[in-house]
Amino acid sequence: MGNTTDISGDITSLSFEDALRALEEIVRKLESGEAPLDESIDLYARGDALRAHCQARLDAAQTRIEAIVADRDGKPTGVRPFDDAGGA
Repeated sequence: MGNTTDISGDITSLSFEDALRALEEIVRKLESGEAPLDESIDLYARGDALRAHCQARLDAAQTRIEAIVADRDGKPTGVRPFDDAGGA
């Protein structure tokens, strides 16, 4: 099987963009029906892991965006930890 079906492959080292491309390739292959059943199951499992990785990357980016501290004029002045109870 190719590296798209290698479930043990190191997904955590992939950038968001690379993981999304791999997920799109898996979806295309699954939708085409060209993969045999066993490979489809492996593809689905890897796709689920890729989806979870992409979601974690998006959640982390959202957390960073929400943690941007603004001054009185609304201009960003820095960042604060997401779990910091204090505000700007």
